[in-house]
Parts: sequence; C-alpha cells; structure tokens
Amino acid sequence: MSFDYAPPPPLDETILFEDDHILALNKPSGLLSVPGRGDHLTDCAEARAKAHDRNARTVHRLDMDTSGLLLFGKGAEAHRRLSLLFAERKVEKRYLAWVDGSLSENEGEIDLPLGADWPNRPLQKIDTEKGKPSLTCWHVLDRREETTLLALYPKTGRTHQLRLHCAAIGHAILGDRFYSDPAVRKRATRLQLHAEALEFRHPMTAEWISLRAPIDLSCPLPEKNQ
Repeated sequence: MSFDYAPPPPLDETILFEDDHILALNKPSGLLSVPGRGDHLTDCAEARAKAHDRNARTVHRLDMDTSGLLLFGKGAEAHRRLSLLFAERKVEKRYLAWVDGSLSENEGEIDLPLGADWPNRPLQKIDTEKGKPSLTCWHVLDRREETTLLALYPKTGRTHQLRLHCAAIGHAILGDRFYSDPAVRKRATRLQLHAEALEFRHPMTAEWISLRAPIDLSCPLPEKNQ
C-alpha cells in the first residue's frame, strides 16, 4: 500500500523529557517513527532523535498518523532496559481518541485477537483462529453529538490495535484512513489518536517517571453537527 509522504517540519517543542539515558519526543501526526524504504522516507522521529543525540535508539513505535509520546534509549544498555520494560508490560500507556458515535456505557474493554491481513498489508484484522491476544481498556471522557472522546489503555501492543479495536466495536476513530468508512474518515483532517501519557520506573535509577504529551493543536476537535 503506497502513500504520499510529506513529513511535518521539525518543532523545537517536540522534546518533552531528556536525561543521560532517556529522550522523549512528542511525535507529530504525519511523521514516521522509523525510516521507510526509499530515500524519500528517511525523515522520521528516529532520524530527528539521532540528530539531537547520536546515541538515541528507538524503543517503541507509533503509527505515522498517530501523534504523541515516543521514547528513545541513549546507548545500548538504556535501550535494552527500556525495551524490556515494554516487553514485560511494565509501561502504563494512555491514548486519547475521538471516535464516531456515542458509546452506551462509560467504560469497558475490547478483547479481540489481531493478526496480519496479508493480502492487504499493512492492514490488520480480527483473527479468532490465529490472531494474537489483544486487550484494550477504555473509558469515556466527553460526549458530543455523534462523537465520543475516549481514554484508551492498551494492555498489549499489537500493530494498529487501537484503530482496529475501536472500529471492531462500531466506533471507528475519526480520520482513520484504514479502518473507517469514507464519511467517518472525512470528519477530521487527521487521525484523531494521540499517545498522551507514559508512566514507568526509570530503567537506570528506578525513579517513577510520569510523562505527558500535550495534544497536537494542529488537530482541531470535531465540532458538533449543526
């Protein structure tokens, strides 16, 4: 699946946290986390992190369309320890998403296994036979006409998990070009998904780290229908 890539310009305020071992960026929507194939896909969060500190190494990824917190380890040992925290699910994550429709409940969970949709890569699909266990908890933060703001807490880290889980329960994320119908896609100029918070024990000092990424203001909140 090809796409036109026009990464946003670098912003000074993208660095949210930095010490001798960790670098945290607020990745804008439209920027790849890591380089793609081809010279036109080299500008990415990883390249920008390395331009700031050549020892920065990618720990986890966000979809190109998703904005928010992205962590890098400085050097091999910090990278290894941070990666282990993610692998052992010792990092608490919170995302914000404006979704289509109004959910009848105030909180819940989505427990649906996910697997690759190989004929339509990079898309994923619900796969009850061979899919990997995938769990997302959610609660409602705000409701507007035909739109709901959710806090999403992924307990697993599958590709496109939040996008597909929301779509699977009939409430696709606004602006989602992969899993929403054209009407929902057109309700926002970008994917309304933002990695807002990460909390974890510092891998080198054991200090409790709580990071917040302000919402991308280039992403206006959906307005009520007139």
